[in-house]
Amino acid sequence: MSCDAPLASGTLDELIGLVRQHTGIAMNARKSVLLQGRLGPRLRALAIPSYEQYLDLVRSGGPEVQAFIDMVTTNDTVFFRTPAVWEYLERDFLPAWHAAHAGQCLRIWSAAAATGEEAYSLAMLCDQFAQRHPKFRYQIVGTDISAAALDAARAGRYGGRSVERFQASHPQLLERYFRREGERIAVASELKLHVQFSCHNLLTRLSAPAFDLVMLRNVLIYFDETNQRQVLEQVQRQMALGARLVLGEQESITRLGTALQYLQPHVYHLDAP
Repeated sequence: MSCDAPLASGTLDELIGLVRQHTGIAMNARKSVLLQGRLGPRLRALAIPSYEQYLDLVRSGGPEVQAFIDMVTTNDTVFFRTPAVWEYLERDFLPAWHAAHAGQCLRIWSAAAATGEEAYSLAMLCDQFAQRHPKFRYQIVGTDISAAALDAARAGRYGGRSVERFQASHPQLLERYFRREGERIAVASELKLHVQFSCHNLLTRLSAPAFDLVMLRNVLIYFDETNQRQVLEQVQRQMALGARLVLGEQESITRLGTALQYLQPHVYHLDAP
């Protein structure tokens, strides 16, 4: 089958199976156009005439597996997404954590960090808090399954819609923590000192010390219930007692019966607050 022809149902099923195998993401037949739109240019670039041959290439392992993952995952994020979340972190979480953990370093995990806007938003928030509390220390770990997204996150250079929204909502922070590079902006080195990025599949264990805050926003919606449970099990293992988990606007885990308890919209905790 040509890469320009509609995907046959059997080939589509195999592609969906590969997506789940390598990312955990649950897709269905309605994603046929999306998959073809993302993978078609790759087949043409590699001069591979059919999806069946491309499936064989991915199954054989090697660097094409990561290229496949990069193409089928969604990396849509912006600075300070969902204002209510950032208001909670600034007004409630940071002051309470600092008061209860004098002398300790706050550890934050931006899971599914995509191109890094969330991780750097956290760094700006924490740095602003540190200006008022000089003894406050923090470290942020951003992870994602997409190597291409992580490369962009490490580079810390942004443009387009992401910058336009940031400029409109937080102009003072943009001027304080970024330098202009034409129509793009670049993250200040002082923020990068507090942020590190690494590749990680949320279905597997992350080798890192426990976190006090985990941002897992707009991620679970891409998984079926089985993989949602598995992701949450892995996340819970990485949370310190009293840690907070922040989810996306359309996400809820109450029905899954985990040890995580609802605190307020978007926010769950591992023990009694």
